[in-house]
Amino acid sequence: MSFAPNYHTLSTASHLGQLLKTTRKRHKITQAALAGYVGISQNRLSHLENHPEEISVKQLLSWCAALELDLKLGERDTSAASSAAEW
Repeated sequence: MSFAPNYHTLSTASHLGQLLKTTRKRHKITQAALAGYVGISQNRLSHLENHPEEISVKQLLSWCAALELDLKLGERDTSAASSAAEW
């Protein structure tokens, strides 16, 4: 059985922290186990879940790999905003 991936648009650091924490819990991975994979202490991982603006790019990529998350960047679709502005 296959399923369509669930993508999230993140607009704030706190949204990133919540997504990482929720995904970790859904995968039933402890903070200690994930911290070992990312290469930081469990205490630091806990801090970063609550202060995601402090996560380095290297840490984020390791975190995503451990949680089987893809990190995708792209240009925003501004067509809806521009048509509303033409009003």
